Amino acid sequence: MNLHLINDVPDGLTLRARSFVRAHGIKADTRPVEQYRQWWLERGIPEAVIDRMAAYQDRWGGLALPPSSKYDGGPKYFEPDSPEGSSSEGWWFEAGMQRTAVPYSFMIGPAGEFGIHANQWTPLHMTVEGWVESLALTHHASMWAKQITKVTGDKVDGIALDSFEPVREVMGLADTWWRGSDSLVAIYSGEAESLSFPKGRTALIYSGLDEWGLRGGVEDGAA
Repeated sequence: MNLHLINDVPDGLTLRARSFVRAHGIKADTRPVEQYRQWWLERGIPEAVIDRMAAYQDRWGGLALPPSSKYDGGPKYFEPDSPEGSSSEGWWFEAGMQRTAVPYSFMIGPAGEFGIHANQWTPLHMTVEGWVESLALTHHASMWAKQITKVTGDKVDGIALDSFEPVREVMGLADTWWRGSDSLVAIYSGEAESLSFPKGRTALIYSGLDEWGLRGGVEDGAA
């Protein structure tokens, strides 16, 4: 596999995420979607779905980022494959190959969501950008927090978030981030929902953050 430095960072990301991708991302060579278009068409995959895969390939294809703190790191790199679904329920396609043997696939959903598919489809973020923002925020918070606390299972419900605000740039669905006066909280519910395993729910609390630690690299109006 050939690897390359990042030349063009996809737009639509915060300054924090753009800096993260530029500093820590690399590009892998991937197979062009057009190479398989006719093969997929002959097997009943709608052309619109293949067009979505091609657009995903153009924007994200080959991008490899540092591992996520959950999901055994997430996909190795972004590469569309294996479309599946129906006209009634919508169509998914693979977002990229797993780094390890996890019991689910990383998928792009019918509305462009980034999520995992195991016993059921569980969207983690509304968009791929949300997943990338979450990785960037994990890296940022880990660098600046004075303490990181892990909470699992039912104890996650005991985290008091009344005075916190959602971190909007991660566009969270099953997975969410919350910002308080001196801390950030990441709550990961994807595996718990997709695998019907409530004990798999996890939260990471990044505490002791100053203003830069809480918001650094996010433009006004984006956070």
